[in-house]
Amino acid sequence: MTTPTADLDARVTVPGESASRVALTPAAITLLQTLWAQHGPLMFHQSGGCCDGSSPMCYPAGEFITGDADVLLGVFDLPAGDAAGTEDGTLGEIDFWMSAEQFTYWRHTRLRVDVVDGRGSGFSVEAPEGKRFLIRSTLLPSPTDSPSAS
Repeated sequence: MTTPTADLDARVTVPGESASRVALTPAAITLLQTLWAQHGPLMFHQSGGCCDGSSPMCYPAGEFITGDADVLLGVFDLPAGDAAGTEDGTLGEIDFWMSAEQFTYWRHTRLRVDVVDGRGSGFSVEAPEGKRFLIRSTLLPSPTDSPSAS
């Protein structure tokens, strides 16, 4: 399998911003390619609540219902790697959602979705793999700045 070597930035979806606020590490890309082969299209949601709420949860796309209480932070075009993908070389899109309440606390950060060994929540599709997704964050220059200003 072709191993990714760089972070993948999500497309910008937050109104008023022009730079990505969330990215996937190469390890996250590789795990997502495996999970996509097993489960089909995927999505992320981070609630900040119970059940590993500080960790992003990965679900089959559409299995977690989002609404007005959620913010779409970005959309990833997951590279196909060695798998057969679409004409543009991707497997498809992965939305990254966060609860609006959680976003009020994290709006001053840039997020990187990474992977570590260990089991996270049983609700997230990577749990049986012995891996879990983890957020690594960096502060933006000031709490009022968007990623565009960094």
